Amino acid sequence: MDNLKDIASQIRRDIVRMVHGVQSGHPGGSLGCTEFLTALYFNILEHNPDFKMEGIGEDLFFLSNGHISPVFYSALARSGYFPIQELSTFRKINSRLQGHPTTHENLPGVRVASGSLGQGMSVAIGAALAKKLNNDSKLVFSLHGDGELDEGQNWEAIMFAGAKGVDNLISTIDWNGQQIDGPTKKVMDLKNLPAKFEAFGWEVTEMEGNDMDAVVAGLTKAKSLTGKGKPIVILMKTIMGKGVDFMEGTHEWHGIAPNDEQLKNALAQLPETMGDY
Repeated sequence: MDNLKDIASQIRRDIVRMVHGVQSGHPGGSLGCTEFLTALYFNILEHNPDFKMEGIGEDLFFLSNGHISPVFYSALARSGYFPIQELSTFRKINSRLQGHPTTHENLPGVRVASGSLGQGMSVAIGAALAKKLNNDSKLVFSLHGDGELDEGQNWEAIMFAGAKGVDNLISTIDWNGQQIDGPTKKVMDLKNLPAKFEAFGWEVTEMEGNDMDAVVAGLTKAKSLTGKGKPIVILMKTIMGKGVDFMEGTHEWHGIAPNDEQLKNALAQLPETMGDY
């Protein structure tokens, strides 16, 4: 588990450096979801960095809240999908690492464009059904923001997955209580989120998303619940900006970049464990 924590620290360094490098991007949610992406790609996901779009015979992951691309790109590079040095091209002209993941650049690991929020649940359900049709026993994982649940398409998809028993799907909600315009309770209060998913026929679990041990245990538990007639949702409690003290717990760092002094401060809090790009 210490190895996973070391990887997470390096991924956090990548995130703040990438966003600082072009003075553009979304550090808050990326930092909050670092344990999740680290555990997924380095422990849980049965995947192959020798990327093939079809993903037959391997687990699939879909990032729905595509604005947290920095953490996604770092996890992909650090787990072998493309050269780590390519992280230095984030959001630059002609880079494959655009602000929101896209497919036309043919970046290994990216199976769907996720710039528009609210669509990832539908895509993940479709991929899960395709695996069932192909007698492929592997699983589909997806990640969504809690603010993203304001988009109505999610709820049609959630209703469909419950009604059709899409039980090879594990969807995780980044339940940090923040979105671009402020706290979710003020923008569009989600009320009793566990009860909502239960009412739509999902198996509901919760986990602490910034505790690596809890994340690995939570994802392992979710895997054990698959194949039992219900889709699985993990309500993952995280802190936006986790790991950088001045970014933590506020929507203000949803989509702004640190300046030079702030970057220096952030990096001082994050041990370099695998070598910077």
